[in-house]
Amino acid sequence: MQKRVTFSNRWLPYLLVAPQIAITLVFFIWPAYRALEQSFFLEDAFGFSRHWVWFENYAALFRDQGYLRSFWTTLLFGLGVTALSMSLALVFAVAANRLIHTVVPYRTLLVWPYAVAPALAGVVWYFLMNPSLGIVAYWLKGAGIEWNHYVNGDQALALVIVAAAWKQISYNFLFFLAGLQSIPKSLIEAAAIDRAGPVRRFWTITFPLLSPTTFFLLVVNLVYAFFDTFSLIHATTEGGPADATSILVFRVYNTGFIGQDYGSSAAQSVILMVLVIAMTAIQFRYVERKVTY
Repeated sequence: MQKRVTFSNRWLPYLLVAPQIAITLVFFIWPAYRALEQSFFLEDAFGFSRHWVWFENYAALFRDQGYLRSFWTTLLFGLGVTALSMSLALVFAVAANRLIHTVVPYRTLLVWPYAVAPALAGVVWYFLMNPSLGIVAYWLKGAGIEWNHYVNGDQALALVIVAAAWKQISYNFLFFLAGLQSIPKSLIEAAAIDRAGPVRRFWTITFPLLSPTTFFLLVVNLVYAFFDTFSLIHATTEGGPADATSILVFRVYNTGFIGQDYGSSAAQSVILMVLVIAMTAIQFRYVERKVTY
């Protein structure tokens, strides 16, 4: 029987949750409402006049071939960042878990990249992959690969995917390592006694028991790729070449702050918000069914 918590003052629970409610209202609900409202208006760059245009901003977006291509670019970018960062983090977590008592420096070094700001991470990879002086570009040239992301859109997209994944690996690593440490050793030992090899033990015991952690990181990484990578792309490729790395969140900035078309920028932010909410809902509706708690 669970003990029920009671408060002597009826207003105390409301007082305790008030700061979080205030933060949600100020930094999420109010900006979302303002973006939704502004998406129905056409206004000048200085905000002196505005005209109600109903859904014209949305209709113009879906007539824009460049904006429609950004959906495909964003999908490739989001899936690439999520798959690369989660798979590498899982490999590193499994390696660290095998030597958990002697690998503190290893874990510390892996965590460091998460403390790097996204813009700085973009600058680091900008110099590493620079076709003129970048060491990684030099290695690729030695392997017979001509690297120049200034003119090659596919290479530019690969660059921002690698940079964004590198930034996120540490975060995923911490959760995967915690999940691995929570798995009872007796299950692994019992499987080993039954002559199950390391690979079979991982796929039949370890990975299914990591499904809650994997599902959580899947949601977090997709949201990260869709929303939190603007500064990285801005510092690395600025959406180029020829909009090859112009994902939806970058196009919102480019339309609003560079093009000063605030109505269209607000409409794009609303579409992006609805897209991410729908994507998260689909994951909870269908992907979570495969999670073993």
